[in-house]
Amino acid sequence: MHLTLRLCLFKLPNGHIFRGKDRLVKRVTQKAVETLKKDYEREEANMLYLRYPYLSLEQSSGHAKALKKQEKWRNKFLIAAKEKFSKHRTLEDELSHLKVNENWEFEAGSRV
Repeated sequence: MHLTLRLCLFKLPNGHIFRGKDRLVKRVTQKAVETLKKDYEREEANMLYLRYPYLSLEQSSGHAKALKKQEKWRNKFLIAAKEKFSKHRTLEDELSHLKVNENWEFEAGSRV
């Protein structure tokens, strides 16, 4: 009986619950305000780090050259490409398993 009364008296809006003309409006709680405030503070701290970079433009222009990372990556990439594409293959090699007989003519009574 209590369930029936609860279901009959409280009507949910049509469609999406939190959108539209007949939506349910969430109450603003203290926890929601604190969470939003923490999110804004975290975002502001991140923006502060992004606004003032650790290295200056002069320092960041060539800091990776001493490590030779780009050369190592390029050499690794070229070696992998050579291994992948080093063997030249022809159609004859690929389709050699289909080649059974050289004759074009079929002779009656002959066995292939």
